[in-house]
Amino acid sequence: MGDTFTEPQPTPLALLLLGHGSDPGSERGVDCPGDLPSPSDPLLVERARAAKAALGDRVFILGHHYQRQEVIDFADVTGDSFKLAQQAAAHPEAEFIVFEGVHFMAESADILTSPDQQVILPDLAAGCSMADMAAIEQVEDCWTALEAAGIADVTVPITYMNSTAAIKAFTGRHGGAVCTSSNAERSLQWAFEQGEKVLFLPDQHLGRNTAVRDLGLSLDDCVVYNPNRPGGGLTADQLRAARVILWKGHCSVHGRFTPDCVDEVRERVPGVNVIVHPECQYEVVEKADVVGSTEKIIATINAAEPGSAWAVGTELNLVKRLAMTNPDKEIVYLDRTVCFCSTMNRIDLPHLVWALESLVSGTVVNRIEVDPDTSHWARVALDRMLALPGPTPTRD
Repeated sequence: MGDTFTEPQPTPLALLLLGHGSDPGSERGVDCPGDLPSPSDPLLVERARAAKAALGDRVFILGHHYQRQEVIDFADVTGDSFKLAQQAAAHPEAEFIVFEGVHFMAESADILTSPDQQVILPDLAAGCSMADMAAIEQVEDCWTALEAAGIADVTVPITYMNSTAAIKAFTGRHGGAVCTSSNAERSLQWAFEQGEKVLFLPDQHLGRNTAVRDLGLSLDDCVVYNPNRPGGGLTADQLRAARVILWKGHCSVHGRFTPDCVDEVRERVPGVNVIVHPECQYEVVEKADVVGSTEKIIATINAAEPGSAWAVGTELNLVKRLAMTNPDKEIVYLDRTVCFCSTMNRIDLPHLVWALESLVSGTVVNRIEVDPDTSHWARVALDRMLALPGPTPTRD
């Protein structure tokens, strides 16, 4: 049944999302010192193997679930961002941590690893649109608005793991914590034990889904702070009346799924189970059969009955991998339109080979370093999450 997976049709946009070319108007452009290997080089796989073998235990490669298969093949461990950062910290013998992921993930690895370990991101253009939707200056302006409304002292900030080190540090300084998608409910419960309100950064959908679906609050208890409007587009009275102040941010991949996608796939695939990530819109999550973190999605489908059908609402590379590893099930993408994570796909085999071969030659490229003060306060926020009662969070 695994051959039923249909690849979405390639388009010029799809090629950009796959990392071919660049769009100066929407992403940070970077030039690698020296020349990248050609993507058509038939020896790329051999060169990657040789470079990794030459480095031996000096290098530890982390591969995020949303990465291309061509680079996942060289990862020492795969997982979600926080799990991978923890894995990096658990291997102090590795001098170099090469992160097949995006910028905020590499920052988290740098925060959790020792000072003598160096974290490398093969392409600095591999960012995260969601994380970039919350700049530290904007968040500080938001906090000023909360102070002006007289509610800052009863508001606890919670930031999703998918945020910059600066935002994690802000959260740590103001008595808040980090959360993952698997422990967001527990994190919000903790926050409400500390204060009366929560400022949830930067993904409004995860915050709304957790507050309403898991904690039983109403949609009216939530307001959305838009950093591009004066005062976030909210009055002081609206801020004072809210229980949860949601940052106007979202995942560019999960935000594409709509309720119509769910209706269409149910008509197209009889008996299909719809499973989606909680970064999806509230209306989509309400229509789904199962909601969960990336690793919950993987575990659920791996454990599903042979012959069952699943429509998966998350990044396409992972859905393709699930279809490949579960040939006894029918696995389809929730949306007919291609939906790769454009910045995650910047990490390709040429960039990985370039980074590894540079290390072999004694040159450290694209090192990600978080300054000591930011690292300290971000670590405070992470440690608060780790101290929450219950199982240790390993998923985002």
